[in-house]
Amino acid sequence: MYIPEFNRVRDHADTISFVQANPFAILVSAADSGPFATHIPILARVVDNQMVLHGHLAKANPHCSLLQSDQESLAIFHGPHAYISPRLYESRESVPTWNYAAVHVYGHTRTVTDTEHLLAETRDIIHAFDPSYYEQWNSLSDKFRHGMLKHIVGFEMVASRIEAKFKISQNRSKADQAEIIKSLAQSPDSAAAGIAALMEKQGLGV
Repeated sequence: MYIPEFNRVRDHADTISFVQANPFAILVSAADSGPFATHIPILARVVDNQMVLHGHLAKANPHCSLLQSDQESLAIFHGPHAYISPRLYESRESVPTWNYAAVHVYGHTRTVTDTEHLLAETRDIIHAFDPSYYEQWNSLSDKFRHGMLKHIVGFEMVASRIEAKFKISQNRSKADQAEIIKSLAQSPDSAAAGIAALMEKQGLGV
């Protein structure tokens, strides 16, 4: 990913927080016919100061076999984004742009199909997105739950390389940044408002 130095995220904690806050990702692996992508939720944890990604795919997805190759895969995490109008800048001689935040995580993957691991993976997914459902899931028969697990393949990826980019008007003046934040914060578009919040969190415009 092209990252000008002023857009590079240098705080590893910010990168981890971003990935955990934006778990719906694009997993890309190399196939004979070219890149193959799957859109799935991917959870992240930190083990010995390394980011470890984990999730699962439908067993019928041909992506499963690609995760067993010796090649790296790429997980793309994307956050808020917004069009930035040049009318928000002090200088009239300005052009439109787009603000966004993204993190690319590279690594080799391993697939997992044993029942205990898949039960743990399912538990983690439920706790992350629908914790109130866990009691119901846990009360279902073993036959049903284990039957469902036969249709998925789990995976883990230890990050070997991470690229984190926040393109949020760091190259503009503080006055321009403040005007952008003010405008986007008032937008009914949650993605635009998200960029305003991220800019404020990163200390821009002040």
